[in-house]
Amino acid sequence: MRELLVEWGDGDGDLAGRLTRGLRAAVRDGRLVAGERLPGSRVLAGELGVSRGVVVEAYEQLAAEGYLVGRRGSGTRVAAGVADAGPGRVERAAPAASRYDLKPGTPDLGSFPRAAWAGAVRRALLGAANSELGYADPAGLPQLRRELAAYLGRVRAVVARPERVAVVSGVGQGLALLMQVLAAEGRQLAVEDPGSPGTLELLRAHGVRPVGVPVDQEGLVVRELAASGAQAVLVTPAHQYPTGVVLSARRRTELAAWARAGGLVVEDDYDAEFRYDREPVGAVQGLAPERTVYLGSLSKTLAPGLRLGWAVLPGHLVEPFAHAKRYADLGTGAVDQLAFAALLESGGYDRHLRAVRPRYRARRDALVAGLREHLPQAELRGVAAGLHLYADLPDGVGEQAVADAALRRGVRVATVAPGRLGPGRAAIALGYAGVAEQRLREAAALLGEAVREAF
Repeated sequence: MRELLVEWGDGDGDLAGRLTRGLRAAVRDGRLVAGERLPGSRVLAGELGVSRGVVVEAYEQLAAEGYLVGRRGSGTRVAAGVADAGPGRVERAAPAASRYDLKPGTPDLGSFPRAAWAGAVRRALLGAANSELGYADPAGLPQLRRELAAYLGRVRAVVARPERVAVVSGVGQGLALLMQVLAAEGRQLAVEDPGSPGTLELLRAHGVRPVGVPVDQEGLVVRELAASGAQAVLVTPAHQYPTGVVLSARRRTELAAWARAGGLVVEDDYDAEFRYDREPVGAVQGLAPERTVYLGSLSKTLAPGLRLGWAVLPGHLVEPFAHAKRYADLGTGAVDQLAFAALLESGGYDRHLRAVRPRYRARRDALVAGLREHLPQAELRGVAAGLHLYADLPDGVGEQAVADAALRRGVRVATVAPGRLGPGRAAIALGYAGVAEQRLREAAALLGEAVREAF
């Protein structure tokens, strides 16, 4: 029996609780099958080296939960049908091995400022009023909304008042809530083409069938947007995904004019904090604040696991957005909101960004140098900013063939085709934030081999 209780020695709590959890798990995943008779309480107690009372308490608890049945003369047995109802063992498909993960989307998680965040959490908890740990305004705690309005105005040139800021669980939730609001208004949404496959999946999951608008060397082609008939557009102007292009000053002016004429811009400020040739450009929102929804998050600056982001809204969308947020989850977690507000107020967030920028720049430089040596025929774009770069592949090479050949060599890259709504040249996107310089140079050499194989 002991060998079936793989969880018996794990976890905290008293012995009876630990035994209850071990037996429950054994029933759920089929190690103990329906109808199987369990040892008597004295026998199992002797085998496990615990008192009989511990076993009796565990058996009684599981009988009350319906996992076990006990009948006089037949002992304690496993109830029928419980293993099928339980979660069982989850068999996950193992991803193909990759020694060099260049798939974009994640910062260097090893650089997460654990000490600073822990200090911010401690300060937040010690200073929090009891009421701040209860049900609050679903749009967010006032401390964080004030700090965000000040920070975004100072760093991103966003026109933001605290009452126009809503705290969300990442840009993904911000988009999902906004799609509900726009659907009620009957607006057709346009997106950049190519764009993010994950964003396209999210939009489609919410019943949105977006119109694709092409991206060129200056960013979104606004005249094509005007011709599309869409009334709203989702853009990533600071560092477009995946091409990496920064929306030009001319196109920003055109986009703001389109918005003021009745359109709505949804600005995902993707990768905005990282620019290596000069100061980051300001947000488009500052040009047309009453016609722009500005979205941002901590997913690329701290960690996506925090699930913390924000939306700066035009006046007419504040109430509908807050209504959608209320009925989505009643609000984002208070402790993380208070901690981030403390990190902003103390300057800890600015210090973290100053610390990681040169690290990311060095990694960008290593990958670019490696690609120019080992894959000189690829055209690199988007190198001036962000956490990824874009490589146009040589004519006659399929991007999926390159991705497969690279993965066989232990290098994971992102193909561009899943984010396209129209035709386009084969290309791959390469993230570099979480990989050390030497390993990036090694990955570039392997990518060169993969492209030669794919010819």
